[in-house]
Amino acid sequence: MKVTVDEDRCAGHGMCLTLCPEVFELTDDGWSVAKLEEVPPELESAAREAIEHCPERAIREID
Repeated sequence: MKVTVDEDRCAGHGMCLTLCPEVFELTDDGWSVAKLEEVPPELESAAREAIEHCPERAIREID
């Protein structure tokens, strides 16, 4: 599983970081980015929860 954060949609709420800090981090400007190229299987559930709870719908799973 891979995830991406749309930098144009991210508003810096940090919900993804709260739900899955192993996969997401905030830049110095306060925007979220995926820090892992590939989400490990044991973190997929948390990453999907972050996708589901993103207020801006800025995160998506990619192939």
